[in-house]
Formats: sequence, C-alpha cells, structure tokens
Amino acid sequence: MTKQTASLRTELGHFWRIGWPLLVAQTAQMGTGVVDTIMAARFGDKDLAAIAIGFNIWLPLYLIVLGVMFASSAIIAQDFGAGKIQRIRDHLPQSLWVSVFLSLIVAPLCYYSHLGLPLLGIEGSTAEKSSDYIRMVALGFPAIGIFMALRYHTQGVGITSPFAVAAVIGFIANIPLNYIFIFGAGDIPAMGAQGCGLATAISMWLSAFIITAYVLTKKSLRYYMPPLVPVAPNWLAIKEILVIGGPVGATFFLETAVFAGIALLVSSLGDVAIGAHQIAFNVWDMFYIPMLAIGSAMATRMGHALGAQDQGGVFIALKAGILTSGVISLTTMVILLSVPATIVGVYSNSPDISLLATRLLSFAALFVIIDAVQIVGAFSMRAYKKTGFPFIASMVAYWLIALPLGYYLGIVRADNPFDGAAGFWIGIIVGVVVASAMIAVRLITLLRQPIPDDFMPHHE
Repeated sequence: MTKQTASLRTELGHFWRIGWPLLVAQTAQMGTGVVDTIMAARFGDKDLAAIAIGFNIWLPLYLIVLGVMFASSAIIAQDFGAGKIQRIRDHLPQSLWVSVFLSLIVAPLCYYSHLGLPLLGIEGSTAEKSSDYIRMVALGFPAIGIFMALRYHTQGVGITSPFAVAAVIGFIANIPLNYIFIFGAGDIPAMGAQGCGLATAISMWLSAFIITAYVLTKKSLRYYMPPLVPVAPNWLAIKEILVIGGPVGATFFLETAVFAGIALLVSSLGDVAIGAHQIAFNVWDMFYIPMLAIGSAMATRMGHALGAQDQGGVFIALKAGILTSGVISLTTMVILLSVPATIVGVYSNSPDISLLATRLLSFAALFVIIDAVQIVGAFSMRAYKKTGFPFIASMVAYWLIALPLGYYLGIVRADNPFDGAAGFWIGIIVGVVVASAMIAVRLITLLRQPIPDDFMPHHE
C-alpha cells in the first residue's frame, strides 16, 4: 500500500466519522416531511393540499437560517485546525446572537406569509387551512436558529452526533405529536393541518432543547464551550458570520424558489406533466440528502486542514469527498437507468405518468452526475469561506439559464406536455453544467494558491 493510499484511507475514516451522523440526521429530517404527508393524507385531501402549500412557503425561510448559520461551521473548522480554542469558545455566543436576530426577522415573515395566499388563487377553505398550518409552524422558528447555532458549532470541531441525536428524537416525537394534534386525542380536538403545524413547531423546540442538553452534558464538547454567562454582541464577529453565511442562505433560498417556479410552470402543462415531474424531482431529492452530508463533512475536514496550514490535508480531504460523491452519484445513475419503471411504480400506477416519469428519470440520472460536481465544488469553496462565488454561479445558472431555457423549450417550443416537461429538465441540466463549470474553474484556481497565513473575514 502506497503512502498516498494509506493517507486517503485514514482520511476516509475521519470523513465518515463526521459524515454518517449528518446522513442519519438529514434523513430523519426528510422523514419528518414524509410522515407529515402520509398522516395528513389520511385526514383529508384539503389538509394534505394545505400542508403541501404551506411547506413550500416556510421551507425557503428555513433554508435561509440554515445557510446563514452554516458560516459558523466554516469559521470554527479553520479555528479548530489552527488550534485557536478560545476563538471557538468566543464564537458560540455571537452565533447565538445571530440566531436571535434571524428569528426576529424570519419568524414574523413566516407567521404573516399566509397573507399572500389569495394572490395564488388557492381555493378558500384550503387557503384557510394552509394559513393555520403556517402560523403554527412559525411558532417553532425561534428554535431553528438555536438548533443551527449549536449544530454548526459542534460540526465545526468535527463532532456531529449532537445533530444526529436531536434530529432522530425530533423525528420520532413528531409521529405521536402528529397523531394527537391532527386526529385529536382525549380533550384535544382534531385539528388537521393546523395540528400538523403545531406538532412541527413542538418538534422544532424539542430538537433545540435536546441538542442544548446534549452539548452541555457531553464531556468531549466541554473543552470547546464558553462559560455560561451573558455575553454582549460582538459586531465584528456577527458581521463575519453574516458576510460568510448570507450568500449561502441566499443561494439555498433562491435555488428553492427557482425549482418551485419551474414546478408551477410544469403544472400548467397538466396533471400528467406535473405528476411525472414531481416523481423525478423527488428521486433527485433523495440523492441530494446524502450529498449534503458528504459536502458538509468534506468542508469541515478541509477547514481543519486550512486552519492548520496543511495544503496536503486540503487535497486529501477533497479527494475523499470526490471519491465518496463519485461512488454515490454513479451508483444512483446506474439504478435510475437500470430500473426506472420499478422506481416510478412505487409512486404511480398511471400509464401516462409512468411513461413520462420514466423518460424524465433518464434526465435525472444525468443531472445527478453533473450536480455532484457542483455540490462538491461549492462546499469546497465554502470551506475557504468563499461563499460569494457559488452564489453568483448558482444565480447565473438557474435564474439566467435554466429557468428561461426551460420556459422556451417547455412552453414556447414544445407542442405536447411530454416534450414540455422534458424541456424544463433539459434547461435544468444545462444550468447545472454552467454552475459546475464555473465553480470547478474557480476552485482549481483557488487550490493552486498557497494557503494564507490567517483567514480574515472577507467576502468574495
């Protein structure tokens, strides 16, 4: 075994110690949405529709918080690699201040977002149920910031078990909470969609409480925790978090918005087109979850190496991420191309939807491979605290290329719903090719440069 191979095997061990809890946690979070959908469907079609509408309203706001707070992981990872333990301790109170500020903005936005529902032309009773659902979910938003601050603080030092434990317990608790508040129990009346929103909010607070208790009691984390005393805001530290994390939050928000816009345009092509599109998109989403875990783990390991001024460590962490993402994306592609009918059959028995969805899965298979390059590249740049360029690349790719090209191919040029839905996927693929190419070129340039003596807060 060569020295380089041994180093890669060692790195893969460190990589997976960080990555597998992230994979478990993010799968649990995705499972919460699945459980909400299944249980709401059993209560009633209108409640299911209300939750689907409401979810697509509050999810982008959630992703803003997630993206902004991600900055803490990048900052702490470099401080950890540099052995700057006091800076790690000092960072957490400022991260919590940012979470409070975000909550003061995002929670009211979520609570009052239902006021825009009439503009969407949604049927009256469905809009009312969706409003009730959204307002309940908004009550949990202050907990999201606390949860993310603690999650990314521990992730930055390479300990991801607190996130996994809190997410899994939150997922498990959501099931009985849903049952109680959706269907009613004892003196608690059946609340349908509103009850689902209340259960979601309680789960958010429960997860925040669990990760707080875990962090405060886990011995391996005490070394990185500040004293439990009030700390005033440090505006320079807060600015660093916002400057690094702001573009990440904006990227997640606007990517979600463009895909939602594409779904709305596809829906104008008819039920078969939107049904097939949603199947293909959901299959891609299941690939995206593990890729997020891989990207986060890789960024943490690269951050440790950057902080330690270890150029070789940066390359080996990147190789581990490329190898792992390559295996997952290639395996996904082979599965999608080999048994598309079997996959589609899990979702629908409609011959028309199955025929179109099978066609779209071939596009999804290609998209998966290309998107892996974009994900790995973007997270690598975020490890360097270079968050502005991935934001620009995503906006150019999705808003200036994918959406207009998809509209042209899918609405203007296509003469049937099948070709229309396919046209949007072609637009998405062209867009992600552009994003991947832009990010890959910029990352190669970055990797050729020597590591600066110290990373100062900056924005590209």
